[in-house]
Formats: sequence, structure tokens, C-alpha cells
Amino acid sequence: MTMRYSPQLLHYLERDLALPPESIAMALRQWQQQQGSLPIILWQYGLISLEQLDSLFEWLDASRGDRQFEH
Repeated sequence: MTMRYSPQLLHYLERDLALPPESIAMALRQWQQQQGSLPIILWQYGLISLEQLDSLFEWLDASRGDRQFEH
């Protein structure tokens, strides 16, 4: 089974958190292997700060809330 994150999340990581595509790709590889939480993996590898981690969790919560109202 292939796990995926949305293109919107990947765009958020690049645009808002200013993560280079190479860093995102490395984190995605680790995430696939560990099957853990991508935000936590980004933080564990020092790719985002604790403040950015909090911002990412807020974005994910808001994103999930938006999808609840889609038809």
C-alpha cells in the first residue's frame, strides 16, 4: 500500500515553511519506511522548528475541517 500526502500539504511545506524539495523528499522516504507522522519526522530530522511543527499541525487541522464540508 502506498501512502500519500496531499499536493496541498507538499505545497504548504515548500511555500510557507520554505522547505527545499530535497528535504521534503527525504522526509517522505523516511515516512514511507517508518509509517509514522510526517510532521514529527520533519521535526525529528531538524527540518522544521517546534514553532513550525505547531503551525503545521494547525494547518493540518484546518485542512481536515475544510474537507468535512466538501460534497
